[in-house]
Amino acid sequence: MDIDSAVIDGKSILVTGGSGSFGRRFIATLLERFEPARVVVFSRDELKQFEMQNLEPYKSHASVMRYFLGDVRDEARLRKAMEDVDIVVHAAALKQVPAAEYNPFEAVKTNVHGAENVVNASIAQNVSRVVALSTDKAAAPINLYGATKLASDKIFATANSHKGKRDITFSVVRYGNVLGSRGSVVPFFQEHARHGYLPITHEEMTRFNITLQMGVEFVLQSLARQWGGELFVPKIPSYRLTDVATAVAPGLEQRVVGIRPGEKLHEEMITSTDAMSTIEFDEYYVILPAYQVWDVDDFIANSAESPGKRREYGFQYNSGTNERFLTVDELRDQIATEL
Repeated sequence: MDIDSAVIDGKSILVTGGSGSFGRRFIATLLERFEPARVVVFSRDELKQFEMQNLEPYKSHASVMRYFLGDVRDEARLRKAMEDVDIVVHAAALKQVPAAEYNPFEAVKTNVHGAENVVNASIAQNVSRVVALSTDKAAAPINLYGATKLASDKIFATANSHKGKRDITFSVVRYGNVLGSRGSVVPFFQEHARHGYLPITHEEMTRFNITLQMGVEFVLQSLARQWGGELFVPKIPSYRLTDVATAVAPGLEQRVVGIRPGEKLHEEMITSTDAMSTIEFDEYYVILPAYQVWDVDDFIANSAESPGKRREYGFQYNSGTNERFLTVDELRDQIATEL
């Protein structure tokens, strides 16, 4: 899908977590493809912000770049950063499953209270479009990270019912593991290979897979498509953890070490219960909000180039039963491209 440049050109865009893996790639794409009036990086990490200022393409677009130190836990700081902002992409989160299990209150403060603060600040400053990033772990969550992101998803979807007469739309994008992102399995395997083996949690473990650029493109598409309250889910392939290990280090021993606290054997992005509220389009699914502020039949017929169709109860979008799995060669090519 080609993005209408009018969605971005001349607009001011703020990205929470803007100095992270997604934020950097998203902002780089904006600068290279569009003509935003202003791009605001909102994050806690002063070192990463300093590094961004000295890298391309951010350096050559310094006139439109702004760097705000701040935490999504601080609503007042968010309000200040969102002055005259048109679009907010909310990517900031505490994302490590074991860390969230051990530090539950910290995960709640950032992922749940932070979501509330982003919503409140966006409404207060008359932002036009807001898209929040979610995770497959938010579907039928068994760990605290997933539970906090499910709460965040609900907060953003329902925000459309609390905006009053303001012209603002909130939507959510949910997708799988980003191959090669900070803290993901590929850099972990690459680092651990020097020990002479790779630790595998379970031989049958699978995950959804998306590249960083694919995630950026899907967020941009969702910004252009949003009616308000949708949870967008892309149709993406899965991978087997053992195949990733083989792609990273062919022939190296793969040692089973057991599933970590809060991990699933397979990830879901749409549960059988969600299916009753799910619309399928050619390249993505939409989980409808609990409280709709627009006509669903109109949305099915007119929100995309081709009409969507309702999914029936019992449908699941699961990494273990996915129709498409990446091969070892495809994984190796993606790793070489992304890292």
